[in-house]
Amino acid sequence: MVKIGRNDPCPCGSGKKYKMCCLTDMIK
Repeated sequence: MVKIGRNDPCPCGSGKKYKMCCLTDMIK
């Protein structure tokens, strides 16, 4: 599994930064 940085593009394909997109989903 690749570690994703908070400022990297989100892997979901939204084009947003990971921290502004799916990062909160991982915390839940």
